[in-house]
Amino acid sequence: MDHEFELINRLKSEKTKDQAFKDLLSTYKERLYWHIRHIVKSHDDADDVLQNTFIKVYKNIHGFKGESKLFSWMYRIATNEALTHLNQNSKRSNLTSEEFQQQAIGNLKADVYFEGNEIQLKLQEAVATLPHKQQLVFNMRYFEEIKYSEMSEILETSEGALKASYHIAVKKIEEYLTKD
Repeated sequence: MDHEFELINRLKSEKTKDQAFKDLLSTYKERLYWHIRHIVKSHDDADDVLQNTFIKVYKNIHGFKGESKLFSWMYRIATNEALTHLNQNSKRSNLTSEEFQQQAIGNLKADVYFEGNEIQLKLQEAVATLPHKQQLVFNMRYFEEIKYSEMSEILETSEGALKASYHIAVKKIEEYLTKD
């Protein structure tokens, strides 16, 4: 916690802001990339959203009040940016967000950055059938192994509701994967 407090102070100081931001990038870039990638599916889209996320963090760090962890605040920004990106792209494509996600899953096979096999592709298809909130909860818990307490800060939802969402998501995914 002391490290985070020091980093926040360095980010808010004009003298140390740039170096502190480089430290912030090196610390959180990969975790945020994978969080975003699980939402938007495409490597290129994930890179764009990640860049937008860090721009927002840089511009708004003075508004960070410290009521949550820095990590939680950045994850919330990344989540909102990824969902906004999905919504904008689905509208541009004249598709529902669900149809757009199915299209993104279909594009995963051709994505040179996707290293998964058929089973992982099928899992991604199953996750894409879930409502957005359940997708977020499942991805954060299953792929990123985020604790419910941290997830609660990020998504501003009670731990009980998150556990219920995860349980329902798992059941739906099991049904999807075993229906064939």
